[in-house]
Amino acid sequence: MDSFRVATGGVESKPGETAQNLEKIRDWCEHAARKGARLALFPELSVTGFIPNHPIGDHSAWVREALVGARRLAEPLSGRSVAVLREIARASDLHVAAGLMEDAGNLLYNTMVLVGPEGLLGAWRKMHIPMFETPFYNGGPTPVVAETSLGRLGVNICFDALMPESTRLLAVQNVEIVLFPFAADPPPGTAAAWVDWAGPAVRARCVENGVFGVACNYTGHVAYAGAEQTFPGGAMVVGPRGKVLAEQRSDGNCPPMLFADLYADTLLDARADPEYLFRFRRPELYGPLAR
Repeated sequence: MDSFRVATGGVESKPGETAQNLEKIRDWCEHAARKGARLALFPELSVTGFIPNHPIGDHSAWVREALVGARRLAEPLSGRSVAVLREIARASDLHVAAGLMEDAGNLLYNTMVLVGPEGLLGAWRKMHIPMFETPFYNGGPTPVVAETSLGRLGVNICFDALMPESTRLLAVQNVEIVLFPFAADPPPGTAAAWVDWAGPAVRARCVENGVFGVACNYTGHVAYAGAEQTFPGGAMVVGPRGKVLAEQRSDGNCPPMLFADLYADTLLDARADPEYLFRFRRPELYGPLAR
């Protein structure tokens, strides 16, 4: 498309309240559609809820209880939640990206799905799992790029965005728009602090690869299995030269929905720049990085 509007939703998802979380996502999508958006991004684990992972007390007892809970919350991609997301996308005529704990049989994954009016368009499993999340999730495979009517889309989930290789794996597949869903609470626990913490990484990933980046953070207080955590929200949209096009760094009782318009000409101009970084890659030199 020559241009389209993206939106990020500060939905307050709760673990153990999947049906309610989906209704909140539905409400946000209806609002986004009324404002002319074609794509709505929701945070990491926004469907099934984020299980807090900073317990106080007996860690062994906590991890056992939390793992049982995680198994009960997790759903396969063929399950009810993805079906509801598909219905929401059809009803609102939106592309919707949202996260869930995926039941893949013998393993669990932290997964983002992209659905459109035509159905499920792609799924991405978090590749790099931070220390406190390793009891729950396994690392996912090489991410793919989804061909959509909006452009070529891919996803890096939270911690993945801090690793340059994550976005580069999408860039070598000619990704155009990268979605960066987060669940992070850097001190002092404000939306502005999250923007200041995540911003340098997201901006770097965009300018390194000449892509649009859309990022949003988890919002609200979560409690589960005796552990608690509070997320401040925050969102940003970044252009292919690393310029912040829009950001949400204010705190409030009702997190706003961030909107931004993406233009194909912006991407074309960035990739025509004499110093477009991606075109200067020398893959023949990089073997030692993998070894």
